[in-house]
Amino acid sequence: MYRTYLIQFLKFLFFLGIGLGILYLVYRSQNIAFQADCATKGIPAEQCSLARKVVNDFKGVHYGWILVVLAAFTISNLSRALRLNMLLHSLGAHPRLINTFLTTVLGYFSSLAIPRLGEVVRAATLAQYEKIPVEKVMGAVVVDRIMDVLCILIVTVLALVLEAGPIWGFFDQQARLEERLGGAGNLALWALLLGGGLVLLLYLLHKPLGRSAVFQRVQRMALGFWQGINTVRQLKNPGLFLLLTANIWIMFFLMTILCFWAFDPTAHLGWRAALTVFVFGSWGVVVPSPAGMGTFHFMAQQALGIYGVSGDDGFSWANISFFSVNIGSNVLIGLSSLILLPIINRHYHPKPLAAETATTVS
Repeated sequence: MYRTYLIQFLKFLFFLGIGLGILYLVYRSQNIAFQADCATKGIPAEQCSLARKVVNDFKGVHYGWILVVLAAFTISNLSRALRLNMLLHSLGAHPRLINTFLTTVLGYFSSLAIPRLGEVVRAATLAQYEKIPVEKVMGAVVVDRIMDVLCILIVTVLALVLEAGPIWGFFDQQARLEERLGGAGNLALWALLLGGGLVLLLYLLHKPLGRSAVFQRVQRMALGFWQGINTVRQLKNPGLFLLLTANIWIMFFLMTILCFWAFDPTAHLGWRAALTVFVFGSWGVVVPSPAGMGTFHFMAQQALGIYGVSGDDGFSWANISFFSVNIGSNVLIGLSSLILLPIINRHYHPKPLAAETATTVS
């Protein structure tokens, strides 16, 4: 047991180190530019500290808007919990909304320690309290994440269409298009060859593997996993499912605009700029660092630069946005979830799945 905790702690330190390392590199690069700008203005170096500026910018934030940001984030999590419940209803399970909501927030909190751990913690915790096979919950969570991937792709395409000039102008400054496409093509080719090799290997070994107890156990888990994924085809109200999905991402987008209004140097930016920053920041969170630490800062800062926001102000805004949500919501509500879940489920006895009930009666 202690070895497991040690491994998890080392993983936490590893990914936290990655996030802090990226954040430091972004800070160092921007601090050099900030010092150079101060020099051109004749400001002494000892009076020109990016860290001090960030602290002062936090003091000047309009925190009323930050509270609205946290409210929007809570609404998005509520929509996510309702959406997951719809998927689980297709399996015959009827988890309590409070459990689904708290485990959703707990998942975000877990991802602050180890990237992508949140999906596993979310599924395992909900399965524990609602007595649902964990592989089925995990399958439903995968559907939840697949919808997120589709949404981020749709929003990205929308940004590329509406803000084509500024965005492609930014990319042209970073690298030539044909070089980027060439690198992506080589990566896709290697991925295709590797995937084909794995499929061929599994085909050649499928008979001896099929007789092993481990393989049969994995096969049963995969079947439950597939049943969880297949829930999207059994939805009773697909229109509501899509409405909840849209609301999640509308709330995310609204959070970007509200954070603009909370910080004076970005308060003048409109919804088109917010869309670009939202897309850049979302892809920054996708990178496996704790909740996008460092990568979100870099991407958001770059996107703000497209619209004339200075690098130091962009760095401050990224910190305000990142730490307000993660400290103000994910940490506080996540820790509350750890305390509340055992309490509210102390005398709770969930109903068995409909399929399990039918099997028992027969």
